[in-house]
Amino acid sequence: MGRSLMQTTRPTPEGPGTVADAPPDNWVDRHAPPGWRPWLRMSRADRPIGTWLLLLPCWWGIGLAMIADRPEWRDLWIALACGLGALLMRGAGCTWNDITDRDIDAQVARTRSRPIPSGQVTVAGALVWLAAQALAGFVILLTLGAAAIGLGVASLALVAIYPFAKRFTWWPQLFLGLAFNWGALLAWAAHTGNLAPAPVLAWLSGIAWTIFYDTIYAHQDTEDDALIGVKSTARLFGRDTHRWLAGFGAASAALLALAVLAAGAQGWALILALLGVAGFAAHLAWQLWRLDIADGADCLRLFRSNRDAGLVVALFLALAGLA
Repeated sequence: MGRSLMQTTRPTPEGPGTVADAPPDNWVDRHAPPGWRPWLRMSRADRPIGTWLLLLPCWWGIGLAMIADRPEWRDLWIALACGLGALLMRGAGCTWNDITDRDIDAQVARTRSRPIPSGQVTVAGALVWLAAQALAGFVILLTLGAAAIGLGVASLALVAIYPFAKRFTWWPQLFLGLAFNWGALLAWAAHTGNLAPAPVLAWLSGIAWTIFYDTIYAHQDTEDDALIGVKSTARLFGRDTHRWLAGFGAASAALLALAVLAAGAQGWALILALLGVAGFAAHLAWQLWRLDIADGADCLRLFRSNRDAGLVVALFLALAGLA
């Protein structure tokens, strides 16, 4: 979810250095120490939606594991560790994205205000910041068991590849989905010590969901992307976006329901989990009904609303696990 030559930072209503698509009332621009702001902006701390979208599949995995096995007090730490890990690794991933995309970002109106193309941060400084975040994330990963550690290390290949996907495929959103939903596998493994069909189905559901929401996001940049030759599903689908997204939304909900069944949910647990899936499906349908791909501001609002769609699933899976 991103694009990044050296240009002077353009002042905005929130002050010099503010990134163009950050929420106007974000805490970084208002409260963070000025010296820290470029680094926090590069980690997208001013735009928490990405952290949520990385975290929520982790919580899906914990909920499914609780259904399949049983709740444990350690699940509280797994949930917290996933939250800290999502914050750090999303920051590391975005830093890597900004390093690799700095020349592209400088040519896109929405992204030329990012720290590297605007000159707030050097590439060398960004590499140090990347290493610091990744190291902190690895320390947290070490607390989650051998299976989760192995999966966490394996995910780095997907994170490394993603920024280049838009250069060689019309489906960079697929590569984002492969990486962003890996937490469903990792969190399940942290609880159970193994893998099973249920988290794999949840991972596949998350991939379809990511294509859904990140295509909406990418419609903000289709004109600039076409000029500079950047590929995306938004450009690929074009006027057929609603039809394509209907298919991916339905696939995501169906795979999530199959994940619940594969986890062995029964009785009240099954009812609660499927209610969560139904709420998720309804939210995606509402987004499609509201979507105007020609309205960039509307695309951004709908993209951000996916936090709520994913939270519905996480909440009901947790209740099902406790049931």
